[in-house]
Amino acid sequence: MTHGQSTIRNEVQYWRILAFVVALGLIFSLFIARLFVLQIMQTVDWTAKAEENSTEEINIPSLRGIIYDRNGVILAENEAAYNVVITAANLPDDDGAIQEIYRQLSRLIGVPVNLNKISPENPYVPCISEHGIAQIAEYGESSTPYQPVAVKCDVDRRIAMMVKEKSVDWPGVDIEIQALREYPTGSLTASLVGFLGPVPAALEDFYVEQGLVPNRDKVGYAGIELQYQDVLAGVNGRRVVQTDVAGQELRDVQPPISARPGLSLQLTIDARLQRAAEDILKTEMDDWNRHFGDLRYTSGVVIAANPKTGEILAMVSYPSYENNRMARLIPAYYYNQLVNDPTNPLLNHAVGDVLPAGSVFKLTTAMGALNEGVVTPDQIISTPPEIEVTERYYANDPGQARKFVDWNKAGFGHLDFVHGLANSSNVYFYKLGGGYKDEIPNGGLGICRLKTYAAGLGYGDAAGIYLPDEEDGLLPDPTWKRINQSESWSSGDTYIASVGQGYVLATPVQVLYSAMIVANDGKFIQPTLIRQVIDSNGEVVPMWRNADGDLIREPAPGSFQVSPFEPHLKWDLTVDPLIQEFGETTIRGCEPILGQTKTVQPWVFDVIKQGMRLAVTSGTLERQFENATVLAAGKTGTAEYCDKYANARNLCIPGSWPTHAWTIGYAPFDNPEIAVVAYVYNGGEGASVAGPIIRRTMEAYFELKNIDSGTVQAQ
Repeated sequence: MTHGQSTIRNEVQYWRILAFVVALGLIFSLFIARLFVLQIMQTVDWTAKAEENSTEEINIPSLRGIIYDRNGVILAENEAAYNVVITAANLPDDDGAIQEIYRQLSRLIGVPVNLNKISPENPYVPCISEHGIAQIAEYGESSTPYQPVAVKCDVDRRIAMMVKEKSVDWPGVDIEIQALREYPTGSLTASLVGFLGPVPAALEDFYVEQGLVPNRDKVGYAGIELQYQDVLAGVNGRRVVQTDVAGQELRDVQPPISARPGLSLQLTIDARLQRAAEDILKTEMDDWNRHFGDLRYTSGVVIAANPKTGEILAMVSYPSYENNRMARLIPAYYYNQLVNDPTNPLLNHAVGDVLPAGSVFKLTTAMGALNEGVVTPDQIISTPPEIEVTERYYANDPGQARKFVDWNKAGFGHLDFVHGLANSSNVYFYKLGGGYKDEIPNGGLGICRLKTYAAGLGYGDAAGIYLPDEEDGLLPDPTWKRINQSESWSSGDTYIASVGQGYVLATPVQVLYSAMIVANDGKFIQPTLIRQVIDSNGEVVPMWRNADGDLIREPAPGSFQVSPFEPHLKWDLTVDPLIQEFGETTIRGCEPILGQTKTVQPWVFDVIKQGMRLAVTSGTLERQFENATVLAAGKTGTAEYCDKYANARNLCIPGSWPTHAWTIGYAPFDNPEIAVVAYVYNGGEGASVAGPIIRRTMEAYFELKNIDSGTVQAQ
């Protein structure tokens, strides 16, 4: 080695090099193993996730079915609404050009360029929140740049066409067409047809399973729209598309599934008769209010039906509401106004209001007393202004005296059956229902048999007109009273129930059923609002209603045809035995009648109809039907009531309660084709207030019939 030179020696030990190589090998082995797992063993899973990240499922809304009346008049349809939208990704690159588009668009549609910054406290809600064009466009760019966001909704068609023409010069600005529900007959049929609203939060999972999209799709909230939601709504379609990282659609990954439009419904309602009935009701109430110089009468019901087919021809619940105001959203202030209105316009009072029926219920007592032999048609009954009976709560109760008065303070003297019915004598029916000394022995008809016959006339149970508001009413019995009133049934309760007062409650449509059954000689034809179901090609869709009330496409045991309409006999009291109470079906608190069944003898209906005809010719409805051109029959009712509104006005004075007005009737007498019920809340005497309503409604029906047949010309 030369002096001044140094030797570089590798002093790294061999085992250190080996350890480094081994460690490096292990690290590379781990990477290779992980890559093997990801790319080979888990390739299917990760490929699926990659495809999932690059695909999007698009829900295509279906078109809702239309609702028609029996003559093809549209009651609910789909109206095109034009929304101005911006797709941020399609806007020009030049910021100056974008601002110029915003300014021109602002002048045309009246939305400011800048207004209210979008924030969690003030979020963007399509068609509802108020933000500027620039803020909405920025929101779209940051969230869904390739999806249109609405700048203004439901613009005039002329404005929409102008925006469409300008779309060539305004890239990114366009018109989106959305279907909104339109109700041409508005408040006239709102209580019956109903309205739509957003998917309720409480039912979101249910509707999502059915393929609906919350915050976009609408569902029925009331009436026919709610009851037949599944029929009207159709089925939404589906597209699965591939998208890029910005969300732009590239291609369809799967064949698209088209939306299936909903089925349309043709109702049995005649919109012309509906209009006439509502006008008649309002006119009569207005005339009486002017007469008294006070707003006494504010609400009522008119229902007309064909007793031989069960078709509901008109169903007026007044006051109603304007369902067109619910088309895009349900205004909170308007909804609260309706909810707080004492007349409860959101309720279909025709089927959902349970009320004291008063004397129209006497048809039940009449049918039961005649059929059970409690009284004979020719038997003369003493009918003084009042009777006094001993009211007892149990068999050995010594009781106490209680008076029951007639509406006629002079009394009627002596009446046979048809005159007792025609004059609606309270005393006469008190005696039939609860008995009176030796004149009507053995407690008369009694509450148990009264309840049985009432059920035969359609009371006490919803008969299946299939509306969301439909109520059962109430037919009380001794056990019901013990449970709900903590008191035993008294003989006085039976007297009161015999004239439709006390605990007896019914809906207006149930009162109508009783008239329909009597007019049709004991036959109760299933009431219906549906005439037929129609598909998008205008073809009638055969449908049946099963035992659960659902519409089905194929007949099943216990089902009956709904579309095309065929009358369905629900029961015939002259053939089908009344439910004689024994075993599990015993009326609670009544003694069972083991093995005994009973029908109503046909002559019973003949006699009742004679009494109803006599009411029109010389009884309680004589003045209201004077010079009538159509032979009609009827029954009046004046029902005492005491609710929270009457209480608040100090009207619930013992012995002088306020009253509702009722009248039922049918025509022609010898071949009935229309039955009508009229009810006016706080209407006072039934004949004076409700009587003219049913007469004029009948006249409107026959006038329309003549117009349709060409007998007379429409004015």
